[in-house]
Amino acid sequence: MLSPRSETILKSIVGQYIARAVPVPSQSIINNYELAVSPATIRNEMAHLEQEGYITRPHPSAGSIPSDKGYRFYVETLSDIELPLAEQFLISHLFHQVEQEMEEWLSLAATLAAQLVQNVAIVAMPKTAHCQFKHLELVALRESLALVVLVLQGARLKQQLITFDKAISQSELTRIANKLNKAYSDLSRAKISAKKLKLSKTEKQLTDCLLKIMQAEDEHEFEQARLDGLHFTLNQPEFRQGKRVLALMEMVERRNLLQSVAPEGLGGGVRVIIGKENKAEAIQDCSVVISHYGLPEEAVGIMGVVGPTRMPYARTISTVGYLSSVLNRLVAELYGRKPEKG
Repeated sequence: MLSPRSETILKSIVGQYIARAVPVPSQSIINNYELAVSPATIRNEMAHLEQEGYITRPHPSAGSIPSDKGYRFYVETLSDIELPLAEQFLISHLFHQVEQEMEEWLSLAATLAAQLVQNVAIVAMPKTAHCQFKHLELVALRESLALVVLVLQGARLKQQLITFDKAISQSELTRIANKLNKAYSDLSRAKISAKKLKLSKTEKQLTDCLLKIMQAEDEHEFEQARLDGLHFTLNQPEFRQGKRVLALMEMVERRNLLQSVAPEGLGGGVRVIIGKENKAEAIQDCSVVISHYGLPEEAVGIMGVVGPTRMPYARTISTVGYLSSVLNRLVAELYGRKPEKG
């Protein structure tokens, strides 16, 4: 437990360091706060904060820098975190201007988050634990070659070529598609596999193809993610050091940044992971503000922001929270459900 005076000093150090990216001297706290105590008392309080692990100093005569523990205390004591109404109205207006398609929503969410918080933003497509069959189209391309167009729950579209061991007409493909649509509508992969249905050799080949497509979808830990604002993060003073830049860029190039930043058991609401709380060593100099959106048990996506531990937490938390709520509503409308609260 910190005394009210220690809390005030710590919050001052965190706030000033976030704003200026330079160690905070005791004189700066004296100049900015009327604490009615002597400079010596301020320095003693700062020494106590350092001893307790809330702040660090590059060397004895330097100013103070918040530690992960200091940032954590700061985040836990934030209150009334909400985007200004004017920005909420602007965001809602922008979403009404784009095409009513999931890809457009995700791209806009990533761009807005990056611009509002000046760090890299990631938004992943909603994913079900077990995808569901919605509709199948078969298009003849050559005598024995066809295009499989599979629509899954949530308007996700998958395409694959299939080659038969004999020539097959478009009319026959249409008949098969109609039969499978009627038999498999709204079913998961497991239920399709368990379904007792009399199938021809061609129909069995197509069903096996559908099951493989659906299996690949079920095995994806995350859907493809939209990423924006990497240049904002790389322009931060912390990333002028080559090692940090290389670690972040490597994850981006390998397309595993989202897997690295997303914690297990994310749960509801916005979550903040600071520094060494991150499971991936490569981002333990970063903080992550992340949230689920969508419909639990039906379609869940992830959106988050990655930046240095010296990030504007209140601004970032409110941005991620509001954009997640917008995506909640849009996904609920897409699925014909009521949006989740929170």
